[in-house]
Amino acid sequence: MKLVLVSAVALIDVDGRVLLAQRPEGKSMAGLWEFPGGKVEAHETPEAALIRELHEELGIDTWASCLAPLTFASHAYPDFHLLMPVFACRKWQGVPQPREGQVLKWVRAADLRTYPMPPADLPLIPILRDWL
Repeated sequence: MKLVLVSAVALIDVDGRVLLAQRPEGKSMAGLWEFPGGKVEAHETPEAALIRELHEELGIDTWASCLAPLTFASHAYPDFHLLMPVFACRKWQGVPQPREGQVLKWVRAADLRTYPMPPADLPLIPILRDWL
């Protein structure tokens, strides 16, 4: 089974809310809510991939020093196994904008369960709730 390495981030605003992005139509798992991030390319670290993805997807800039390792997800999908380091980030430049057709929403940790998410993201909810 193919192993896919994806890096994700819990962007946390000054009010302690977390940014979720809804997967746009045409993508696998369209309509589900997830933490921003994306695939780690062969030449990248998970941090470098996140910095690149946040710039491409949301138009914001952050730095490796602002990405705190939080937890990880390991989930077997039917056609691949996902390994996803998850970082917390409270400092970035710019205002997150949906650049790839996704819908963005700032959500309180206590309300994360009300958003349908991919199976790999579900175990992250209690960790974020406890941490925030």
